[in-house]
Amino acid sequence: MLIFSLTVVRHGETQYNKDKLLQGQGVDTPLSEPGLQQAEAAGLYLRELRFSNVFVSNLQRARQTAEIIMRNNVHSSGVEVVFDPLLRERGFGIAEGRPKEDLKNMANAAGQSCRDYTPPGGETLEQVRLRCKKFLKALYQRMVDDHGCSGQSSAAIGTEGGAGAGAVESGTDGPLAGLPDDGMEGVPVHALVVSHGAYIRVAVRHFVEDLQCSLPQGLKMSKVLSACPNTGISRFVLTVSPSESGLALSAVRCVFTNRKDHLTSRNICYITH
Repeated sequence: MLIFSLTVVRHGETQYNKDKLLQGQGVDTPLSEPGLQQAEAAGLYLRELRFSNVFVSNLQRARQTAEIIMRNNVHSSGVEVVFDPLLRERGFGIAEGRPKEDLKNMANAAGQSCRDYTPPGGETLEQVRLRCKKFLKALYQRMVDDHGCSGQSSAAIGTEGGAGAGAVESGTDGPLAGLPDDGMEGVPVHALVVSHGAYIRVAVRHFVEDLQCSLPQGLKMSKVLSACPNTGISRFVLTVSPSESGLALSAVRCVFTNRKDHLTSRNICYITH
């Protein structure tokens, strides 16, 4: 089996984010000045972590964020950055470039919730979920190809068991320390993914609801499934094992979701000065 940690980061803010306009896939905008500062802050926060693999949406806002994170990293200068269209934002069809309020109005007119509504030409949530599953399948194969399968200790995922095994942090029953390397003790293989808000929300829901991901003690489901802020950071520990049908996820544990400790005014002030 192979155990690896997966750190997922949303891209920094764009002007469209600030103006509450939908970007999706058709509007490919760069980071705004605050977004660049957010990416720098995320890069400084993650700078001491060693990334074994890096996967990034090929949209400009995600690429810029990843480039800044990797530029700040002190251990991963030679790591290949893979730009993958499977990590693109959810497509919002005719709503792209328009105010988010327009999407709400279209959903209301159709008698649906905004989250479940798909504008003409857009992707359904199920289509995004299937795209996420396709990426994860390729991720498992790439990680095993690069790092092999070994008899890593089950301590790295907390306890033995099925896909939801290891509900507590490795080596402790207490709360997380709030450090950049939380959850990585005994897990030397580490993948970074930089993607988008709606996509990450679907991916987290897939982990929790479909893959029976275990959650940290005391973490409310509403927090886990909430919207990820710009450069919000989430981390999971995954165990991949061979099966009759190929590689399969045998355990997944959530360490934290939507962390934004790096976005304190003190950190941003340090970057701008």
